[in-house]
Amino acid sequence: RGALLTEPYADDPGNYGHLTLDTNDFKALSKAAAELGFQLNTHAIGDSANHEVLDVYEARYQDHPDKDHRWRIEHAQHLLPSDVSRFAAIGVIASMQSIHCISDAVYVPIRLGEERAENGAYLWRSLLDSGAVVMEGTDVPVERIDPFANMYAATTRKSKADGTPFYPQQCKTMEEELKAYTVWNAYGAFEEDHKGTLTPGKLADITVLDRNILEVSAEELLNTEVVYTIIGGEVKYQR
Repeated sequence: RGALLTEPYADDPGNYGHLTLDTNDFKALSKAAAELGFQLNTHAIGDSANHEVLDVYEARYQDHPDKDHRWRIEHAQHLLPSDVSRFAAIGVIASMQSIHCISDAVYVPIRLGEERAENGAYLWRSLLDSGAVVMEGTDVPVERIDPFANMYAATTRKSKADGTPFYPQQCKTMEEELKAYTVWNAYGAFEEDHKGTLTPGKLADITVLDRNILEVSAEELLNTEVVYTIIGGEVKYQR
């Protein structure tokens, strides 16, 4: 129950979660980051936490409208439905980890109640449809550093506990998930000029797989193996 919520936990009345950084300190930090040109990436879980971060980010973007900020919210788990469209409108990146959804699926409805879980938890589809950039990652060492398990989570949302889909209307397509790991991650790191796509002039960072992940079933995806890892044009791993 560490997420900061606008309404108390369904299974713990009176508990709204935790704010780990004082609001005034966060505002001061954001002002310094904006003035110095640093990209600010803020860990936020819970609809209240995400709402507050969006408010602060929006204020800083307005203070410095000519800068290419690309500030990120790390996790962006559990949002107010009214805040979904703000990511694209402001220009804030949602840096999310799909594997968390299927790890947490067994207890999120218990903590939040069915309505809040359905309308606010892990809203990848809603964010993408609104035009937001949604980055991807495994959040290692909290989760295993396994991109294929992450891709499985993103495209199926099947709970680790019993395989039940967790509000599958929020699933990504495999093409969207592949872009999240490549194009959008490069953009979120200001590295799109030399990473993210196989384009002449960019780094030859290439992973060769033993199957076409755009065509296989979700279950088969979990058995995918890496044949080669090529970094900067040099083979660094060979199966």
